[in-house]
Amino acid sequence: MNSLVSESPAAPPAVTRNRRLSSLRCIHCAREYPLQDLPAGCPHCAAAGTPASLEAVYAELPKTLKTASTGYKWGAWLPYSRGVSLGEGGTPCLDLPRLARALGLRQLSAKHEGLNPTGSHKDRMSAQAVSRALDVGAQTVVLASSGNAAVSAAAYCAAAGLACEVATYHDMPEPFARALHRLGAKRLMFERGFGRWEHLRNRVERDGAFALTNYSVPAVGSPAFGVEGYRAVALECVADGCVPDHVLVPTARGDLLWGVYSGLRDLLQAGLIARMPRLWAVEPFPRLARVLGGEPLQSDFAGQTAQFSTGGSTVTLQQALAVQRSGGGAVVVDDAGAAEGSARLAAQGLWVELCAGACLGALAQLRARGEIAPSEHALLVLTAKGDRDTFDTFS
Repeated sequence: MNSLVSESPAAPPAVTRNRRLSSLRCIHCAREYPLQDLPAGCPHCAAAGTPASLEAVYAELPKTLKTASTGYKWGAWLPYSRGVSLGEGGTPCLDLPRLARALGLRQLSAKHEGLNPTGSHKDRMSAQAVSRALDVGAQTVVLASSGNAAVSAAAYCAAAGLACEVATYHDMPEPFARALHRLGAKRLMFERGFGRWEHLRNRVERDGAFALTNYSVPAVGSPAFGVEGYRAVALECVADGCVPDHVLVPTARGDLLWGVYSGLRDLLQAGLIARMPRLWAVEPFPRLARVLGGEPLQSDFAGQTAQFSTGGSTVTLQQALAVQRSGGGAVVVDDAGAAEGSARLAAQGLWVELCAGACLGALAQLRARGEIAPSEHALLVLTAKGDRDTFDTFS
């Protein structure tokens, strides 16, 4: 006798929009737009040939970091105060005193985002973005990813009862492909990134699907409602008493980097921190570093890397603004340097993906260049755990 019982579809999770959320604003021209979904970013800047992301605008923000008793922990600071959740957030800020001594630093901390439900920081974006999809009555969520974002979106869409369609590369690592299959996501395979983006554009603009990631050429960041979820990284750090002088963030197109910057900026404006930490984008080959050196933002910066979470050949305005406005910059760490950093973090009990290990290599460079003083406190954002990496860090 078959013991499997088919289940009737569960009701989707209830979502509650933050009452303080008032509009969207371009990070470049500062134009404001009524609340709506504009996945290609600011229409005015796109027409002017200077593509730019949008961010949420809140009518007011709390003057305290006291968290809500119901709904999302940081709902007063994010677009949605209640929505689909798998228990994301609340990751620890870990003190690394041995590495701090080895690098000649007063203090070194690590925000371990690998302890999120699907193993990466992407769960913060998925929670807010999929809640937005539910709020607007979407049936299908689409994205382009061959890594952590794909698995995270598939999990959150499954929790929300939404269809998930992921445009991936043919050579997607097997652990990610297996996870998509288990989570019920539809996988479409492409040879090149721009092919994936064109597919997403058609699904969104022709078929009405909900975009979770960027599909614009030239690139902008992911749609605002998801990127806002990364603000909670900054909020948690400050609430835990971890207010560093420097924050090092593995960076591809800068969604996480911008979210951390945005959260810190608003904490500073609210008087909840005394100074703006300097943000450093850690990349596997020169992209943002070349833009900061004077090359056009919209160039194609091709390169090869095993750091698949931070691969890609494009730079976005949001990552450039995040480091410029905070007084930071870009640091290039190749695969060998990232592997060495991953091994050193593993010796502290932290098993992280290759690009997260690159943060330690970047920190060593910044110390050697005198950008970080011995008296200062640095924070590494460790984006994901290392169980899906195909690169053998220890060979």
